[in-house]
Amino acid sequence: MVKKRYTIPDILRGFALAEMIIYHALWDIVFIFNVNISAFKGTGAYIWQQSICWIFILLSGFCVNFSCRKLKRSLTVIICSAIISIVTILALPDSAVKFGVLCLIGFGMLIMIPLDKYISKIAPIPAAIISLCLFLLTKNVPYGFIGFENLNIAQLPSALYQNYFTAFLGFPPAEFYSSDYFPLIPWIFLYITGYFIYHIFKKYNLLHLLSTFSIKPLEWLGRHSLIIYMLHQPLIYGVLWIIFSIYTA
Repeated sequence: MVKKRYTIPDILRGFALAEMIIYHALWDIVFIFNVNISAFKGTGAYIWQQSICWIFILLSGFCVNFSCRKLKRSLTVIICSAIISIVTILALPDSAVKFGVLCLIGFGMLIMIPLDKYISKIAPIPAAIISLCLFLLTKNVPYGFIGFENLNIAQLPSALYQNYFTAFLGFPPAEFYSSDYFPLIPWIFLYITGYFIYHIFKKYNLLHLLSTFSIKPLEWLGRHSLIIYMLHQPLIYGVLWIIFSIYTA
């Protein structure tokens, strides 16, 4: 029996993916091809970028509950993230991706495999609230503080920020750089928030609401998000390289 696929998660993922493609195209134009778009370096662009990432990570935590082959899926995503890191380190060292969003999602799925049987019975509403609060409180951990955005509550010991392993956890050393950095802390808490939001829907029999409407193009994007994510940056870069080569010839 084929499981029913809910349309709204695919629509939201497809929408976020379309936004990400546009964002990355602009990012390449500004930071690789050195076109000055001042608005893209402001607060509005940052909020746009964060909203895309929040949607992806929340949805990934939400949809991990639908997966029947969690180990295979998580390892596939982790391998894809490693491929992106290797390619960008070799081809674009100044814009290399280390511990990007795919790395987070892959390890999030892997972590949830043993955790699921222990936390799936927890009351989902308070668990989702606590998880979200932990995310907000630890949002600035990669920058050395407990706090959220401009609100820093307490500084963390510098001894935590040592090497690539600590960077993976959320404690990057001063010399660490990644053009797409999503360490376990704080982002695993947002992922787990999505996990518990699914259980809220399940507990209160709301899952049927996830198929109340359909937008086929966005659903298609959402269903094929991994392969599109893997291909979109090389394609964008290639197209822009051709355009700028012609324009500057």
